[in-house]
Amino acid sequence: MTGIPAKQTSPLRAVRAWLVVVAGLIALMVLVGGATRLTESGLSITEWKPVTGALPPLGQAQWEQAFEGYKQIPQYHALNAGMTLSQFKTIFWWEWSHRLLGRVIGMVYLLPFLFFLWRGGLSAELKRRLWLIFGLGALQGAVGWWMVASGLSKRIEVSQYRLATHLVLALLIFAAIVWTLRRLGERAPLAAPARLKIASGALVALTFVQLYFGALVAGLRAGLVYNTWPGIDGAFIPASSRLWFDTPWWRNLFENTLTVQFEHRMTAYALFALAIFHAVEALRSRAGSAAMNGALWLAAAVTLQATLGILTLLNQVPIALALSHQAVAILVLTLAVMQAERLAARQTQAALQHLAAPVGQAG
Repeated sequence: MTGIPAKQTSPLRAVRAWLVVVAGLIALMVLVGGATRLTESGLSITEWKPVTGALPPLGQAQWEQAFEGYKQIPQYHALNAGMTLSQFKTIFWWEWSHRLLGRVIGMVYLLPFLFFLWRGGLSAELKRRLWLIFGLGALQGAVGWWMVASGLSKRIEVSQYRLATHLVLALLIFAAIVWTLRRLGERAPLAAPARLKIASGALVALTFVQLYFGALVAGLRAGLVYNTWPGIDGAFIPASSRLWFDTPWWRNLFENTLTVQFEHRMTAYALFALAIFHAVEALRSRAGSAAMNGALWLAAAVTLQATLGILTLLNQVPIALALSHQAVAILVLTLAVMQAERLAARQTQAALQHLAAPVGQAG
């Protein structure tokens, strides 16, 4: 397989470096968002000011005004009544940092993107992908406020539905960037059996399902109850009357703390089994060193993630363990996306050149 022409290598290298930075910032933002949730800081800023909100309170009067705004919502009265201004500043800085990172990511994405568009070094196909990612990023900002707004009037925390949507959308954007980065690289074709490709796609899908359930667990604080393993509520599989006591039945999947934690556990077992199966199949099929190593690294990451999940549960969700659990979840997603793309139908060299060619040269 011949290389991409030298005149196209430099623009592609710059695009890859830019997307790596954006992906790293998104991963950091997810972790800061996790810390914001764990410290109950997400509702400390009760207004959405996309431009002026980039600046924190600059004096005592502005701090008092921000604190008064927080005192008007139910969470203050239920969880933090009597807190001092100094204590309020601690939770404020977590939420402000989370929002600031969102603004930084927007600028770090948009400004280089506009430069690449002006320079004319992106193919029509790549431009469509990057515009789609930008659109998802803009939507994510609106979803973030939609999530916060759910906890400002009748609730003492944000809706677990909206929290899960917010997290999954962030990681969908992250996964799209990782996939695009892989597609910009030059690889030799892989001769992999269909079952290996199907399993790699299933691993990505199941990882997203697990991430969604994990967000529900966080939103309901379900990790603070049933802190035993491998049993939960006295058994490996709890009594059905406890799992399905709410009506209609489907609400238990999203609102019953026992059911939500149970489905998170069961999905973890399924993900672990599928990752091990995929690794064994990759070794048996001799699909190539890249595919075999990718499968082994993914299986190792899933194993580590499961171990951290158990430790986090048994220790009643300490922040350090919880954030480690979340960080390895991002690693699992990264490795799963990379493996799925690696095993996907390979692009021909002509297609790679088309992806890299300036718009005026792309067919």
